[in-house]
Amino acid sequence: MADFRLKAEDAGQSAGLLDRAKTGDLDAFDQLMRANEKQVLGTALRLLGNLADAQDAAQEAFLRLYKSLNRLPDVQGIKAWLYRVTVNVCNDMHRARRRRGWEPLSGPEPASSQPDPELAWAHQERGRLVEMALKTLPEKERAAVVLRDMQGLSTREVAGILGSSEVTVRSQISVARGKLKKFTDRYLRKHL
Repeated sequence: MADFRLKAEDAGQSAGLLDRAKTGDLDAFDQLMRANEKQVLGTALRLLGNLADAQDAAQEAFLRLYKSLNRLPDVQGIKAWLYRVTVNVCNDMHRARRRRGWEPLSGPEPASSQPDPELAWAHQERGRLVEMALKTLPEKERAAVVLRDMQGLSTREVAGILGSSEVTVRSQISVARGKLKKFTDRYLRKHL
């Protein structure tokens, strides 16, 4: 389970980075970005379904972080703030696609480093199925299930990020899991 609280040593180091970044130290900001890039890119990739869009979303999230540095009171809030911004950026990108009537085709996944080609193929297909299923969910349900089930955040943390109650998040996750199961069952019956 994810925990937004930092160890005392990490918090002191990160607070120093935040303070330096607020004064315009680009190296400190770069270090903050590197410390959080896996979280941001992973969340965006799961919400958007392809690497190119996820990279664009991550870039936008970090641009927003840079513009908002002076409004962040302390380093303890950066992770939750970045999750919230990443979800919002991804939702904005989904809405823009729908307005344009365009949904990108997912390209092939990069070659796997797994030695067994059959296992690599199965892993790739499972990932593709999850990606397709996630695309069928409404924004809030998709964000809730990605943050809770894929990013490992607690229900309380997801509620804080999405600005919802814990009861609402639990309901969204339950409904989303049901929809994901129905989608995958239908897909597998049709394609197997």
